[in-house]
Amino acid sequence: MRVLYYRSYQKILKLVSKLMPIKEPQLIEGSNAVFEIAGVLKAKNINNVLLVTDNALFKLKLMQPLMEALESANIKVHVYKDVTANPTVDNVEAALAIYKAYTCQGIIAFGGGSPIDCAKIVGARVVRPKKSVQAMRGLLKIRKKTPFFIAVPTTAGTGSEATLAAVISNPSTQDKFPINDHVLVPDVAVLDVELILNLPPFLTATTGMDVLTHAVEAYIGKSNTKKTLRWSEEAIKLVFAYLLRSYQNPQDKEARQNMLKASYYAGAAFTRAYVGYVHAIAHTFGGFYQVPHGYANAVVLPHVLTHYGKHVVKPLSKLALQNDLCNASMTSEVCAQRFIEAIQQLNKAMNIPTTIDKIQSKDIPNMVEKAMSEGNPLYPVPKIWKQKDFERIYYKLQEKNTI
Repeated sequence: MRVLYYRSYQKILKLVSKLMPIKEPQLIEGSNAVFEIAGVLKAKNINNVLLVTDNALFKLKLMQPLMEALESANIKVHVYKDVTANPTVDNVEAALAIYKAYTCQGIIAFGGGSPIDCAKIVGARVVRPKKSVQAMRGLLKIRKKTPFFIAVPTTAGTGSEATLAAVISNPSTQDKFPINDHVLVPDVAVLDVELILNLPPFLTATTGMDVLTHAVEAYIGKSNTKKTLRWSEEAIKLVFAYLLRSYQNPQDKEARQNMLKASYYAGAAFTRAYVGYVHAIAHTFGGFYQVPHGYANAVVLPHVLTHYGKHVVKPLSKLALQNDLCNASMTSEVCAQRFIEAIQQLNKAMNIPTTIDKIQSKDIPNMVEKAMSEGNPLYPVPKIWKQKDFERIYYKLQEKNTI
């Protein structure tokens, strides 16, 4: 009965999603694309904006050229710069206070997934002032147009610049949860390669594996369309072709720009096809131990794909063939295994481990409960897991040299 209910919920949601058009952001890309933002805002008669970022980027003055360009266009900029690695409810409320105090008309998010997600929920709180962040948890709890929103990713990355999702943490409850609503899709996504040329190797690796996780989970799920399948396939090809190049040669503009595009494609895919248990599990590591999201996804992905077993052989074998990881004379099972091994090898080449060393056994029951609650019934996974399946993954992630 439990599985039947979950699958029925997912089928209904897929049907509803087809009837509810999800906008695609206006895409601005290329070197120095950020300088087009002033013109976009002026065309919308917006002269007063909130810019949401984090302290590291603020100290690097990476957004300084953008701020100067906006000020030259007589657009006032009010900065909230304290977004944490896993954005919190407190971050949202502090940024919201600035938005209200200066009567802002729009929002620019500048950074990785954390500032973008934080900015999304700030916009939601602007139009739903009586609804708490916690009350927005889940699906379609906002349903009201948010302020004009421009996302400028500085990682390649979360794909948040293309998605209807935002992930927020509540440290007081050790909770990290998604908020999903089509109104959260940014109006404009700016993919400026100049902003990611100096991204450190660790962030290049983990955010790049985040892209791969988004694309793979969308691809193997049961809520795909022809469009999401195509986006996922394109993102996965780009990751295998350009992620290691970006990691080894940070100034490789071709590789960097292609990873930005991969991130965008993967985000567009999973905003319609959703993700799966990799994310549900990875989110608990962010909530309990503040493990960066991309890092957690990278470690968890091979474990979950392996545990799905025969239920993902067909899609993974197709991906393996598309990326020249096997040939048509090999069995589907061998090809699927080759694909998982390629992920493991990519992790190893970028010094990403196979386990999460922060896991404490006493936390596992609570994390299992939270992961199951997030994953079911929302995520259209290849196979519905029982509690013991989740437990097996958590204990496997504690072991050393498990892959």
